[in-house]
Amino acid sequence: MLLFKIFKKIAGIFGFKLIDKDLIKNDRELGKYSSFSIDNTFNNLFSNNQINFLIQIGSNDGKRFDTINKFIKKYSPKSILVEPIKKDFEELKNNYRDQKDIFFENSAISVNDSIKYLYKVDETKYELYDEHIKGISSFKIHHLIKHGVSKSHIIKENINSISIKDLLVKYSINKLDLLIIDAEGYDGDIVIDFLSNISLRPTIVFEYIHISHKTFKKLVELLIFKNYNFYKLDENVICFPAEIKNSKKYIN
Repeated sequence: MLLFKIFKKIAGIFGFKLIDKDLIKNDRELGKYSSFSIDNTFNNLFSNNQINFLIQIGSNDGKRFDTINKFIKKYSPKSILVEPIKKDFEELKNNYRDQKDIFFENSAISVNDSIKYLYKVDETKYELYDEHIKGISSFKIHHLIKHGVSKSHIIKENINSISIKDLLVKYSINKLDLLIIDAEGYDGDIVIDFLSNISLRPTIVFEYIHISHKTFKKLVELLIFKNYNFYKLDENVICFPAEIKNSKKYIN
């Protein structure tokens, strides 16, 4: 405990803030049994035919801690699954190999072409950490460090990147029902870029817990300006365009 406190103090000096892991674990445990969850909400949306075309950014391998997997396989919406890490991307394609109407994009979504590589945990060190460690790749090395990863266990992988606007152009998208994002803290930048430059108005789901307060405040203000209604569910925020009447009925 003393060592952790010393490490936390040193990290603070260099501008890093360590996440309270108990807070995250408690939030996840509560989410398993809460009457309101992203899983139940997705079930309501899909069963009411609200989602026919979706984009998932940060698909990982399509299995690990993936809330959308079973709904894609059950309802077969047209989907674009985006994952930059090559090994995870290959596993993602294999996981959906029998599914129709899925397009796979081996890229990171980047604002202003700012992402050229990601930091990830060396696969040979996975056994030293819990299961979540496989899904925390980030363009910021301190994102991994604040999760308790030793710097010596972190490697860098060069990746392809594409903007959200160029992604939509590439796949000729003119209608979108759901945009779901898990980008380990970069979620806010992607949503802000989308809301600022794209006229489509899908339901948007993103993980909020790793977004800086400054970015998150800007994002909330933009959601209000763009006339979105939004709710916290588990570690996510789900945002409905105002034209979806009585959107709260889907929250369950």
